Amino acid sequence: MGFRMGIVGLPNVGKSTLFNALTKTAAAQAANFPFCTIEPNVGEVAVPDARLDTLASIAKSQSIIPTRMTFVDIAGLVKGASKGEGLGNQFLANIRETDAIAHVLRCFEDDDVTHVDGRVDPVSDAETIETELIIADMESLEKRLQNIVRKVRGGDKEAVQQERLMKAALEMLEQGKPARLVEVDAEDLKQWKMLQLLTSKPVLYVCNVDEDEAATGNALSEAVARMAAEQGNAHVVISAKIEEEISQLDAEEAEMFLSELGLEEAGLDRLIRAGYELLHLETYFTVGPKEARAWTIRKGTLAPQAAGVIHGDFEKGFIRAETIAYEDFVANKGEAGAKEAGKMRAEGKTYTVKDGDVLHFLFNT
Repeated sequence: MGFRMGIVGLPNVGKSTLFNALTKTAAAQAANFPFCTIEPNVGEVAVPDARLDTLASIAKSQSIIPTRMTFVDIAGLVKGASKGEGLGNQFLANIRETDAIAHVLRCFEDDDVTHVDGRVDPVSDAETIETELIIADMESLEKRLQNIVRKVRGGDKEAVQQERLMKAALEMLEQGKPARLVEVDAEDLKQWKMLQLLTSKPVLYVCNVDEDEAATGNALSEAVARMAAEQGNAHVVISAKIEEEISQLDAEEAEMFLSELGLEEAGLDRLIRAGYELLHLETYFTVGPKEARAWTIRKGTLAPQAAGVIHGDFEKGFIRAETIAYEDFVANKGEAGAKEAGKMRAEGKTYTVKDGDVLHFLFNT
């Protein structure tokens, strides 16, 4: 499984430049004027994981298939988006279809790049977007509460549950706080997700800095870091310009370029890892002579459900999973060595798959 992360922000903060770098395409037109992205651009990107290359090398796999993530480049929101300002309503709907939000904030000064509000203040920009999403959620909930009154009066259990959750969300939003701060019980999670509230989605702040500040950040990105910590959200510091340049280079050239800039790795790698953490995702592997492949699951996934990510029949007919930890696979130079060393385990339906597990599923057809 993968997930969809929406890239949002005010106009001219570097969203489309970042998207171009992510997908290594010029599909999103990066231009110095608002609303250059009229339709959301969707791109899939391979998740970088050095472990996959190591496993493929040991198993002499013919092909390597990384797991993938989907990014959606959503046009710049402005103050009043919830009221339809700019191209607001259309883009609020696009955000609703994503699993998480990467909120790109301008943390660089450049007189040649217009700021929609005429000044550079990433914390204020973040508040502007958050306010628009809060207003949109409030309006959505107020309408939906009116629409389910009859069902609630009739004693419809699902409607009663929905009303309770919607009122809890509305109470939080009326305080100017996002819906993700509402404490939701396990039995309410399914209905809560069905509300599709914009402010219930986890947020990753992406601080877009100048090229010469990519390694150190600056005062603006530090202000964002403090804000993110106070909110319990995550943040990463990258230079979208650097990432776009790197995306056009081969691996050796990219490594040299990063080294010259004093960077250990590409910012996009950090961004993707932060996205994984944000949604509590992890990776397991299947390895053989034909292919070495990475699969994405949520943390806490049991073996049958992990098998179901490959094919539904694997989950239905699950018998057991032959499991080798990544470290044991590498230390013993592959499956045969791990087996001889007693490092392969047979795990049943109650086994919780761990990040890095190398798995082989046995199932009934």
